[in-house]
Amino acid sequence: MLDQTDLQILNLLKKNSRMQWREIGKKVHMTGQAVKNRIDKMEKLQVIKGYTVKVNSDLDSKKLICFVTVFMKTTNHAVFKKYVEKNDLIVEANRISGEGCYLLKLKADTKDEVVSFLDEILKYGNYKINSSIEVIK
Repeated sequence: MLDQTDLQILNLLKKNSRMQWREIGKKVHMTGQAVKNRIDKMEKLQVIKGYTVKVNSDLDSKKLICFVTVFMKTTNHAVFKKYVEKNDLIVEANRISGEGCYLLKLKADTKDEVVSFLDEILKYGNYKINSSIEVIK
């Protein structure tokens, strides 16, 4: 499905999603138009699902970062997934194997926001929480 050139383009975009097609082309020995065609193809195939921006965490107003492991008490995960999609405190959600069912990454302004969140998820299951004390990468 993907060849070595596609993988090189993806790696360059991972480092800088704003990189110009012509600049990518120079690095992979293609024209900018050929790079555009490959990127369009990868978007159509959903190899590339979107582009993101990394924000300097020092500028982020939400200073509390918590990781919540959720232990579901029901098999109806669809309702929980809808809740996760709508909750703005959750910045990342993963269904996991091992200990727990889901691992959620929260960003909050206050401890009260975190406590309210924890009270809300009790209707779906129990939880274990860890707080970040330093972002390394």
